[in-house]
Amino acid sequence: MSRCSSGPKDWGEDYADTTSSGLGCGFNVDPSHRSSQPLAVIYVADLEAANNKVKKSGGQITKATFAFPGGRRFHFQDPAGNELAVWSDK
Repeated sequence: MSRCSSGPKDWGEDYADTTSSGLGCGFNVDPSHRSSQPLAVIYVADLEAANNKVKKSGGQITKATFAFPGGRRFHFQDPAGNELAVWSDK
């Protein structure tokens, strides 16, 4: 597993993250779960409302909402073709 010098938090055998630099970053060593490019993840309090806003704004859901250690998230592609994710701890 990759380790950050700033003290990551492990979320299982294949993922760790850190926020001590002021910007969160994560490392995933399982190729079946990681995206091919860096993935910006946006935190929201209401995941369902964010999902609806993405769809109404022309975004395309690329990975339906799923649970993972620490919360739930979904992935989407914006109209410009960028892949992003939206996460909530609720």
